Amino acid sequence: MSQRSGSGAPEEELSQQSGEQEENLEEVWDEFGEEYEEGEGEEAEGVDNQNMNSGIYNATDVNDQVLEELHLPEDIVSGVQSVWEGFMKTGSTRDEAGEALYSAVFDAAPSLQSLFKTPRAVMAMRFILGLNQIIMNLHDPPALKVVVETLGFQHLELEVTIPRVVIFRDAITDLLSVELGHLMNTRIVDGWKTVLNYVGGSYIYIRVKYTERLKILASSWATANNRMNDENGEEYENAQNQDAHADDHKEEPKKRSRFMNAFGGGGSNNDKEDSNQDKDGSGSREHELSDKINFRKNAVPTTYNEMFMFNAAVMGFGDKGWMSEVLISFDAIVRNVSNSTRLQEECDVLSLRMAKYKGTINLAEYKAVMLASLRSLVPKDWNSAHEISWSWLWENVERMIKANLGKPAVQEKSLAKLLTNWDEQTRGNVRRGIYATFFQLAPAGQDYFKQSTTRLHFIADRIVAMTLEIFRDSTKMVEDISAMGLRHVGYGIPTELFGPFVTACVKVVRTVSEDETTNEAFRWSLGLVSRILTRVINEGSTIVMKAINQNSAKLLRKAVACAPRGKRALWMLNIQVGTQSISPLLWAIEAGSLEAAKAIIVDLLTIRADRDRYYYGMDTMFERHPDMVKRLVQDAPALLATLFDGLVWRSRTTENGVRRVNYYVKHLMVDSKGEFAKTIEWLTDNGDPKIVCHPVIAMVTDLIWSRVAFRAFLYGKSWEIFSLLVFIIGVAFFVDVKQQSDAQRYIVMGCRLFTYLFSLCPRIFWHTRKICANYRQRDIITFWHVPLPAYLSKWQDLVALFLTMVLLAMLVFEPILACFGESNGDVQGAGLFTQACDRGDSMSFTYSVMCVIAMFFYFLLTIDMSVFSTRVSAWVLIVFRVMSEVWLYIAGMAFVILAFSCAVVALDHTNVEFETIPEAALSLILVSLLMFDTSKYDTMHDDPALLVIIVIYMLVSVTFLLNLLIAQMNCAYQCVYEDMVGYARLNRGKIVMESMPSVAKWRWERFIGSLKLDEPCEFGEGDIGLSGAIQVLEPASQNITTVDMIRRFGGSTSPAAQWPEEDIGNADADRLSQLEKTLEKAIRRLAPRKGKKGTGTSSSQDVSSMDHNSESGKAEDQASEVGSISN
Repeated sequence: MSQRSGSGAPEEELSQQSGEQEENLEEVWDEFGEEYEEGEGEEAEGVDNQNMNSGIYNATDVNDQVLEELHLPEDIVSGVQSVWEGFMKTGSTRDEAGEALYSAVFDAAPSLQSLFKTPRAVMAMRFILGLNQIIMNLHDPPALKVVVETLGFQHLELEVTIPRVVIFRDAITDLLSVELGHLMNTRIVDGWKTVLNYVGGSYIYIRVKYTERLKILASSWATANNRMNDENGEEYENAQNQDAHADDHKEEPKKRSRFMNAFGGGGSNNDKEDSNQDKDGSGSREHELSDKINFRKNAVPTTYNEMFMFNAAVMGFGDKGWMSEVLISFDAIVRNVSNSTRLQEECDVLSLRMAKYKGTINLAEYKAVMLASLRSLVPKDWNSAHEISWSWLWENVERMIKANLGKPAVQEKSLAKLLTNWDEQTRGNVRRGIYATFFQLAPAGQDYFKQSTTRLHFIADRIVAMTLEIFRDSTKMVEDISAMGLRHVGYGIPTELFGPFVTACVKVVRTVSEDETTNEAFRWSLGLVSRILTRVINEGSTIVMKAINQNSAKLLRKAVACAPRGKRALWMLNIQVGTQSISPLLWAIEAGSLEAAKAIIVDLLTIRADRDRYYYGMDTMFERHPDMVKRLVQDAPALLATLFDGLVWRSRTTENGVRRVNYYVKHLMVDSKGEFAKTIEWLTDNGDPKIVCHPVIAMVTDLIWSRVAFRAFLYGKSWEIFSLLVFIIGVAFFVDVKQQSDAQRYIVMGCRLFTYLFSLCPRIFWHTRKICANYRQRDIITFWHVPLPAYLSKWQDLVALFLTMVLLAMLVFEPILACFGESNGDVQGAGLFTQACDRGDSMSFTYSVMCVIAMFFYFLLTIDMSVFSTRVSAWVLIVFRVMSEVWLYIAGMAFVILAFSCAVVALDHTNVEFETIPEAALSLILVSLLMFDTSKYDTMHDDPALLVIIVIYMLVSVTFLLNLLIAQMNCAYQCVYEDMVGYARLNRGKIVMESMPSVAKWRWERFIGSLKLDEPCEFGEGDIGLSGAIQVLEPASQNITTVDMIRRFGGSTSPAAQWPEEDIGNADADRLSQLEKTLEKAIRRLAPRKGKKGTGTSSSQDVSSMDHNSESGKAEDQASEVGSISN
């Protein structure tokens, strides 16, 4: 095989004859990471160090003519990995090592920076991750080859040449020699150069061989699905297809069901045999299936899925249920054709789903329908190159699927038998053995498995169970594994530990199972789970998530600074991996990384602008998390003020003594369905009197109260007021029953009848319904170990229940009903509806007591009317707040009165006012209230002992307890006074929340429409701003604003461009940190040079061969840099 040390023209290797095409497909299959055929595998395993040194891959030349496995001696592999581990430790984090690597490469060749459009921080992270994958797989040549292939396909868009590979290679080895010169001897340097030459040559080989083919697949697939690129370079569908084809990830279950129906039913149905069809079954089946296909009315198939289902029905394959599974996965297969690991994963999962279908599976049938559909959708560009490319893709997919067809059913059965037969002792041995073996293979794993033994055993059980569940329901398991992987992104667990963990599990299971089929089933399924989990974690491990894991606001600002301005908000709100997603903001809140969460909220709610548009993350944040306020209330109340501050914009300039203020309250008032949002409910239930006084919340509450809820509340309370007035007339007017006229008796009877029918009966029905519902739903509270309905936790409902009971007692003791048959008596006041009779007289006192109690309850229920005035409401709330002190005083007085009453009665005296305990208690109460007859004190002179006791009682009750009550109430008032308005606003918020369900929908929609929240709100005269705000004018001196709250930038207005670097106000801290890092780098660069003087190692010779003038120039530049920073 030839080698090249200079650049050469690539040659396209497309076969012209069918025999050459098959040979090419076999070669590509090998290059996609599958195992070599048996003979080739044995030959590869026989390659030794002598063959490696024969010149295929070496430290001098970059070989771009072949792509084979790289075999290095064990000492070289261990030396290279040791150097890499040492380099990773030179910085405090991996990101710092990546920055150093990035700087070294581009300092060596600044012209290469034009090749990379990715932000510096992102590119540095990719550098470090890519190299880490390569170095960590040096001991496994087949796995290394797969990694290099995958990375090579990811670099197809870059023009990689041999001179550029040499620049990268030398820059990296020079950096390692400077940082870790004592480890970089000649053999290790040659090993590093060999590895980098191998990687660079592989990139060139892959780019030359497959670039055109992959471009054809990508372009024709985009055309077949009516996709194009937006300004950010992201794919999207044409507007005419967006309604019919919503987000594929969210519609996955519906799409699966639709495809199942189109292909003759679900997965449980067997494929029909041709012998079971009618003579004209072809035509009838086509008609039947065409009815099943969910096309829009009178629409022609415009996407691949629609066209495939149509062609499948026409070509007679409509009853092939397995085709629906391939069709569901085909988009992921095409999109990941350049990623051999992901392609293998998709095919493995697809083979599991296809294993659930019975009957014959002929994969060539799918190819026929696929090509027919693509020819119809890409008619203008279709040519022989398209035929070859798509045939090449399907042949590789077909090989991968065929490798597993027929195996899953057998493996599932054998694995289920094994796990079912395990007893508890065997399971315990497996649990303990997994962790013991894993900690031997990877000691670093002990730092991540720090939970209790029972938790670790639970994890081991779940992992073993997943190996069987993925056979039984692969679709659900892939979703669950993806969700679990995204959670592990937040945990920050390195994916390098997954390999040893899988190895440990397989080794332990082999000790308890001798069946090779079972062992292979466990190994294969656990390996698939591990691959899915590793992919999800790698795809979800963004620089934003890394900053959150470190809870660093500075790192997070640095991370999002790399984002395109059009995607900046999504970087902080959504990480999508397959059908699963995770929100970095939500994860930061739940994980307690409040510094990072605060930085995200501040960044999202900062208004930025260029000449073309404004960027504000409010809509994106609330669309992603409609319950953001609820999340903060539950997990991070300290961030509520930060959130609400970001919803206020104040103009820096004033006009006529007033300032424009925009309150962006749309999402606090209206939810996604246009209904009343639950923001006020969440904040009211939280009970924080300070946050409800925030200007944003105060505006929302007052606006809804004054425009909508006030009317509904007034309607409800007007009935209470009317019922109270009727009750007063019925029991407190015309109280002399013997002097009532006929008209007065009719009025009293009418009022009481109204009370019983229209006040008592509805209350009985309402309370019965609430009590039954609470007990049925087990929604109860406990009071003195007695379960009570939860709705009674509100004092208004409790008072209403007591009022209902009192009204019911009044009905029982109603004098009018008692005298109903005695209207013609001779007594005074007799007549219709009279109360003047013997039975009425006997009940009148009891009835009057009930009336007194009911009257108090009625008036208590009208206290809510104080909500009309915030000041009055605040005063009422203060009364309730200090009432607890009064109850304590009353309890103390009762104890003192009882004690002194008993003591006085036990004393031998002659005073008649204190002869019994009740008489003594009553007298003492009168003494306390200063209502005791002063003339009676003279009679106590005959009983000096009694007089002394009374004096002591007055000192205790009046002087001590009363003054203590005053002091307690004063302290309680001072504590409550600071939040008096806040408690009043909480009460108003509760009233608003209770009143809104009774507001008519049309009234609410009219109110929201009048606010014009969908119209842009001006920032200034002629400056049309953002929608979702209510603009008010406030006095210029109320909130002085000297800095423009909108950050405006010039330059490019492309949404794909980053925002220019901003001054975040931490210049001093940043300068100190930069100074420390610069000094550390200078020390590390100077130390190896001093240590290598006088040494005769090859490492010192390599380093000393560097240009002395260049080194001295770098040292001078370093010194000048340190000086400039310190200044």
